[in-house]
Amino acid sequence: MEKIRVQKIIAESGLCSRRKAEELIADGEVTVNGRACSLGDKADPKADVISVSGKRIGEAPREKRYIMLNKPRGYITTMSDEQGRKTAVDLLNGVEERVVPVGRLDRNSEGLLLFTNDGEFANEITHPSRHVSKTYRVTIDGKVSEVQLMKLSAGVKLDDGKVTLPCSVEVLSEEPNRTVLRITIKQGLNRQIRRMCAAVGLEVGRLRRVAIGGVKLGMLKTGEWRDLTKDELRILRAAVGKSVKK
Repeated sequence: MEKIRVQKIIAESGLCSRRKAEELIADGEVTVNGRACSLGDKADPKADVISVSGKRIGEAPREKRYIMLNKPRGYITTMSDEQGRKTAVDLLNGVEERVVPVGRLDRNSEGLLLFTNDGEFANEITHPSRHVSKTYRVTIDGKVSEVQLMKLSAGVKLDDGKVTLPCSVEVLSEEPNRTVLRITIKQGLNRQIRRMCAAVGLEVGRLRRVAIGGVKLGMLKTGEWRDLTKDELRILRAAVGKSVKK
């Protein structure tokens, strides 16, 4: 069998995304036949023994799963937590395959979260170069001025000096004590929506992701999950410029 890059083998095993695999290789956590490997190294997944943090990875799963979850508040998106906090994966009752979250939602945010055991798919959706859109319903405590709306849509400088890309901002409703916005971004910076709002002086009361790459959360109840449909997979693959796999 023709050898392929080690990070791709790790991603296809379902352990993590390709980007995370590259980080693990750079950190010296990956070995091939007992020897530490470097970025760019190749291996034969059927003949070579590839280990991550001392544990041998398995072959790519035959059955690929693509799942959407309506994550409630109070759950984190890591696979496990040393502090014993609730994790979103705990809600995937009945899913026998080892699936990992595609991207993140912070503990106090809710809504659409994808899971898969297809590492290559996860990498395509989350890679910064793909600019896959993510839409949020954002409840702001108080009023939002036209100036603040313009700044959000044009791009703002965050607390670490990074400037966000232009995005779509729409006012859904206005009340004396709150304003509901729909914000669509094409970046994946850490806690981006909350930090954007803070940068223009707005406080987020509630943050709910309602769509990723054109796939909508719909009527899925909080805490429940389901498999993505074939049409939804086509939409996501189109969003990253990939042809549809049959």
